[in-house]
Amino acid sequence: MQPYHANARLTARGRRALLEAVGGGTTVVAACAGAGVSRTTYDRWRRRYVAAGEPGLADRSSRPRRSPQRLAPEREAEVARLRRERGWGPDRIAAALGVARSTAHRAIRRMGLQRPRPVPPPVTRFEHATAGAMLHVDSKKLGRIARGPGHRATGDRSSRARGAGWTVLFAAVDDATRLAYAELLPDETGATAAGFLRRAHAHFAAHGAAPERVLTDNGAPFRSGAWAAACAELGTRHARTRPSRPQTNGKVERWLRTVLAECLDLLPLASEAERTLALERFLRSDNAERPHLALRGRTPLQRLASAA
Repeated sequence: MQPYHANARLTARGRRALLEAVGGGTTVVAACAGAGVSRTTYDRWRRRYVAAGEPGLADRSSRPRRSPQRLAPEREAEVARLRRERGWGPDRIAAALGVARSTAHRAIRRMGLQRPRPVPPPVTRFEHATAGAMLHVDSKKLGRIARGPGHRATGDRSSRARGAGWTVLFAAVDDATRLAYAELLPDETGATAAGFLRRAHAHFAAHGAAPERVLTDNGAPFRSGAWAAACAELGTRHARTRPSRPQTNGKVERWLRTVLAECLDLLPLASEAERTLALERFLRSDNAERPHLALRGRTPLQRLASAA
């Protein structure tokens, strides 16, 4: 472990060189100027060297010699007992012992009695081998553009149009090729979502990747009768992610983050019409021009052509 802070002027070797320079006849002022330190610093290290010799030039712990506010050892032992025997947290221990919650919490941490954090489950990554085997679908509500560019593009929240309503961004991403399709729609009802699925299915089918399965979260439009009817009509099997597991549908979740960060939240769009045009341009670029790291530098259309 490095004992010196990042901006330290002197290490133990430099402190010794400073003292030796003065001992060799250099004036204190000149030696301090050459080392870039003050006379006060020189005096401190000289006193430590006189008192302790070479070890006195090493850094000391910054821990205070006294901690008057720290719990007495017998009180800490009581905190430890309640923690080990009853499993109480700092709130309950503090109430029982009549101390501050922060005091109990620091004692628990100091004694290493905090509970270990749960280990997150391993991430299972999957990718279907054929285009159309799985279609990831999700939606994202966006504030409707009513009075020019929004605060995400301008950084100015003072002129937000309150009560303007919402526009819903629906997106579909093919699991194997990352080919994307998206629309901006006025709501996220089951009928609207079903209409989007039919148009998305036609789009992917036109590219030879008619979806066999569609994966969504448990949002209301994807649990509706209209959505179920559209899936049955298209011969597409519907699957839903487990609750609180958005990473299962991570491909479309990540695509939504990208289109917002690099297009819809970035550009100063003045109207819903401009937003729609920006989305269309982004889709064309993303599918045909932009290399994807997940595809080893190829575009979705190149991946689709190679898989055909």
